[in-house]
Amino acid sequence: MKIRIATRLSPLAMLQTNEVIEKIQFNNPECICEIIKIESEGDLTNAPLHLIGGKGLFVSKLEIALKNGIADIAVHSLKDVPAALDSKFSIAATLPREDAGDALLLKQGLTKTDLTSNLKIATSGPRRRSQLLAINPKLNIVPIRGNIQTRINKMNTDDLDGLIVAKAALNRLKISHPNKYLFSEEEMLPAAAQGAIGIEVSTNEVSSEIDSLLKLLNDELTHQATEIERMVVASLEGNCLSPISALCKINGQDAELKVRVSNQDGTEVYNEVTRFKLENKISALDGFINTLIRNGAKEIIQR
Repeated sequence: MKIRIATRLSPLAMLQTNEVIEKIQFNNPECICEIIKIESEGDLTNAPLHLIGGKGLFVSKLEIALKNGIADIAVHSLKDVPAALDSKFSIAATLPREDAGDALLLKQGLTKTDLTSNLKIATSGPRRRSQLLAINPKLNIVPIRGNIQTRINKMNTDDLDGLIVAKAALNRLKISHPNKYLFSEEEMLPAAAQGAIGIEVSTNEVSSEIDSLLKLLNDELTHQATEIERMVVASLEGNCLSPISALCKINGQDAELKVRVSNQDGTEVYNEVTRFKLENKISALDGFINTLIRNGAKEIIQR
């Protein structure tokens, strides 16, 4: 059996792909894995994603490889996959989730309390930007692109006071930073599916043999939680411009879902929480999403 795996070229993407390969070969030692390295549209530009087409830029070329039969599966940071996935594709498996939160890397001598001053903080998206401005509207928020190490290097070259990155990326790449602050959920709720690795397939083209193997890789708790989070974003018609946060935690049959939406400058923030039994997931989510919409969530994220 052979599996061709499409992936981006970044160190984090390659590490995540190798994690998938390890799990594939643990479950099927005879399986041959071939890595198909693809430079995504999002990797070819340093412009802010929300100005050039959004998170889908990291996914589109990998999906073309799936569609054209060049690859059998594609490995993603699941938070980079648009919530409203084309029906031709599906997330066949999700690996156990890393820490879903965000971290603030600061210059030496600064602390989290300095966020009350006019610091120059770099971040890559509207969700983090709006939540930072909700903490302190005087912060100077600047865009940043590149892989994690490139961003950290820019703290010196671009004279930045701080940088926000995903905790999962730091943990997976084993990057330590001497001056790091970990945001609480109350301060900064993560993006839907942040910290999760998703395996995408062409729904009607994936072989039954590969599909069966991917089921062995799938972490059901992570799969359910991230699916719920992504459903909320899709229902609110969210995209890379939308300051939407969603985090679902599952304990046995009990689920807790936190959602935060805001306008672009963080002056209007709406939080909502629901708890439900997984057996009632569909009806609970329908009611919860209706509450979000009725209370103006769609309008808030467009302001």
